[in-house]
Amino acid sequence: PWAETTEGTGINITCSHPNIQTVEVIYWYRHLPGQGPASLAFGTRGSNALRDLPGWLVVAADRRSSALWLTDPRLRDAAVYYSLLGDWRGIPDCMSCV
Repeated sequence: PWAETTEGTGINITCSHPNIQTVEVIYWYRHLPGQGPASLAFGTRGSNALRDLPGWLVVAADRRSSALWLTDPRLRDAAVYYSLLGDWRGIPDCMSCV
């Protein structure tokens, strides 16, 4: 799936996690053209601010879905955004996510 917006118009990118396990954390990554994947945020419940761009990671109370809310996207933010589930003991090695 894909989504698009115009500069400055917020967008939600959603992902479902129907089989999430108790020890798993939801991680979101961004893969910009010509670069390697970079971690944006991770969480288990509630909301967390993104590190490298304006926005939030919002994880549902039942943890079966999450959304990356980009509040002020710019053309330079055009990328592949994806989520994955990983063990709570540490952020997964990004090379194994590709």
